[in-house]
Amino acid sequence: MLDKTDSATLNGLNVDDVMALINAVKSDASEGATKWKVKTKWQGRTHNRSTVSGYSIGGKKVARNFTVDIDEPEELGGANQFANPQEYLLSALNSCMMVGYVALCSLNGIRVDALEIETDGDIDLRGFFGLDPNVTPGYESLTYTVRIKGDGTTQQFEEIHQAVMKTSPNFHNISKPVAMNATLQVG
Repeated sequence: MLDKTDSATLNGLNVDDVMALINAVKSDASEGATKWKVKTKWQGRTHNRSTVSGYSIGGKKVARNFTVDIDEPEELGGANQFANPQEYLLSALNSCMMVGYVALCSLNGIRVDALEIETDGDIDLRGFFGLDPNVTPGYESLTYTVRIKGDGTTQQFEEIHQAVMKTSPNFHNISKPVAMNATLQVG
């Protein structure tokens, strides 16, 4: 960990702020409780728009205002105006892990000079179209490569790599089953 004589900002991350949050959660677990919500509306054809209006942390609401547009390639019925759900899913996985690498490197005093994560996987459309009940509609596996460069040792980067896989929310969300609790409202 950084000692107090080190710069409070490393890799663009305010280490003092992150440490303050970590210490607050250590002292009171309720400070680490977060709730996330996204509302998605159909825009026509295969285009949909998700709206993020806020989240909560430690019981406090934080306003946010973002929209995410999603479409499909023309070959899958879309207008090819935006990335598709799979591309956003893989982007969300990569981005979540990337935050982990940057945060852990920064908290351990390691400068990052370059960081790239490339993820890919195969989906057989026979499952998506319901043509073969033996074909999974999603990924059977994903392959990803992390390319990192900085002033850390190979061992330090390996330890951070293992920690990211252990602590990344989206790595967990994709690599482990997550309970889905559905409600359908018609009309």
